[in-house]
Amino acid sequence: MGRITRDDALALLKKYNKDPFHIQHALTVEAVLKWFANELGYGDEAEYWGIVGLLHDIDFELYPDHHCLKAPELLREAGVSEDIIHSVVSHGYGITVGCGETIDVAPEHEMEKVLFAADELTGLIWAAALMRPSKSAKDMELKSLKKKYKSKGFAAGCSREVIERGANQLGWELDKLLEMTLQAMAATEDIVRQQMD
Repeated sequence: MGRITRDDALALLKKYNKDPFHIQHALTVEAVLKWFANELGYGDEAEYWGIVGLLHDIDFELYPDHHCLKAPELLREAGVSEDIIHSVVSHGYGITVGCGETIDVAPEHEMEKVLFAADELTGLIWAAALMRPSKSAKDMELKSLKKKYKSKGFAAGCSREVIERGANQLGWELDKLLEMTLQAMAATEDIVRQQMD
């Protein structure tokens, strides 16, 4: 099966996403998924996991009310394989988007479950990192993250319900998901920053 290259995936992302915030989020999720692939024993698939992370919000900037519904069309037009399309759409599983439709494509592969669980969480960790003097996740401790996580008003747009559903789909305790995603972001932060410069 033909695979989209990382360079082509990045070009495709930038075709539909101009906002630096969205591009940074995509690069962050790419880096976090690659980190998880290596940690969970899928090292030979790390690039593939990363490409899914890069493309997961391809339709969000232009079509927020049709998020995960418009993506298949954009990806198919670019010749992206159906397995990647399934993975991209599955990160919206059970979520009702702006137009009123609920995404019914369930995460099956471990990578899809990690994407589902870590996507919202990366946003929350990034928001917490920006509050720190260092503006970094590298010196953030789990207990500090947990405090922010429990504060309902903090990063209110990051759905705790989705994060917890993601941990359950993986069969992980919430603490394990929080700790690993925090480690992933601390380990990959510099790579993401370099790409944003």
